[in-house]
Amino acid sequence: MATLVLLLSSFLAMREAASQPAPAPAAPLSAPLAPRLEAIRGRGALNVCIWPDYFAISYRNPRNGRLEGIDIEMAEALARRLGVRLDFVETSFAEFMDRLESGRCDIAMFAVGVTPQRAARIAFSNPYLVSRVYGVTTRDNRQMRGWEDIDRPGVVVAVAAGTLMEPLMRQSLKQAELLVVRPPATREAELQAGRADVFMSDWPYTRRMVLMHDWARIIEPPGAFGETPYAYAVAKGDPAWLAEVNAFLEAAKADGTLARAATAHGLGPILAR
Repeated sequence: MATLVLLLSSFLAMREAASQPAPAPAAPLSAPLAPRLEAIRGRGALNVCIWPDYFAISYRNPRNGRLEGIDIEMAEALARRLGVRLDFVETSFAEFMDRLESGRCDIAMFAVGVTPQRAARIAFSNPYLVSRVYGVTTRDNRQMRGWEDIDRPGVVVAVAAGTLMEPLMRQSLKQAELLVVRPPATREAELQAGRADVFMSDWPYTRRMVLMHDWARIIEPPGAFGETPYAYAVAKGDPAWLAEVNAFLEAAKADGTLARAATAHGLGPILAR
């Protein structure tokens, strides 16, 4: 009889245990990666991607080797806000998204144009600059009088690889030939060598051309051609870091930091309103 009771008790215990939900799986041995902001503070350094050939934005002055421009000043301000060291990582428009996704850079701060192609891979801050797209040709080029002369048979239009001008002109040109220039080659060298008739760029870069080269001439676009907002870029998947970047930008607008940096580098006319 005692044996029967014992067996019955064991059966009931087993049935009750089977009705209970399965225990949660054990936590992994290694904790998930810390969010970007935590990682920055943990290492004590902010890694900022820049393109050092971007006049008035993130430009290495060949006279003294120093970096200068609105986003050099803004990167310094962001590092101060976070209380960490600032390290610049030199890159290009063709490579910066790979650097962000690999974690080599915490943020790209060199007036990155917001485009659908880029937004598919990376996250953008609120915009802080807005620029149209301009043409640059030589003063002695009699074939390039105005914008209407750009998209014609036999004309070669140069763009830098990875810039927003590449997909824009690929879509816009119907008759002219598109020349995509990859580093270390430059658009201005292609223009001077006669391999291109005109190259396309934005307000900051074209201002550099007329300030530094007496052979350069700007071709104004019609209306708002190619008008694009510029923002800072971060890797996707970290909303806390993006929120911090936006909070920094809003504070810089409110206290005048952004406007002072823009004015100092001749970018006041293209500040986002």
